[in-house]
Amino acid sequence: MKSPVLQLLLRWLVLALGVMLATKIVRGITCDDGTTLLAVVVLLSFCNAIVRPLLVFFTLPFILVTLGLGVVLINALLFMLVGKLVDGFTVAGFWPALGGSLVVSATNFLLSVFLPVGQAESRPRAVRRRKKKRTDVIDV
Repeated sequence: MKSPVLQLLLRWLVLALGVMLATKIVRGITCDDGTTLLAVVVLLSFCNAIVRPLLVFFTLPFILVTLGLGVVLINALLFMLVGKLVDGFTVAGFWPALGGSLVVSATNFLLSVFLPVGQAESRPRAVRRRKKKRTDVIDV
């Protein structure tokens, strides 16, 4: 899959599936309808692309001390933030946000194993260098 637009749409579809599963599995997370789900997916994508790297950068010492568990907390906080910003998508508190972010992360991981989302495609073999003829001239 070479088109970046198709890759983005496939990522959004996987994220939407993860959010839908989180609303079904985790108590305390609800989503009213499809347009709300679309808004949640777009906002979560934006948060994961822009806000999350900044938070990871500024909390790097905490993440190192907690051996990576700080990243899980950041994901839960972003999930809560999206719940506050999007009308019709409710996250009841920290624990449902943590559960929802874990469900979404697990869904993304499992589907990335089976779908070619974001994987580097095979590149053509490098063009072999042509052998240069040896000359006895010294270039200065």
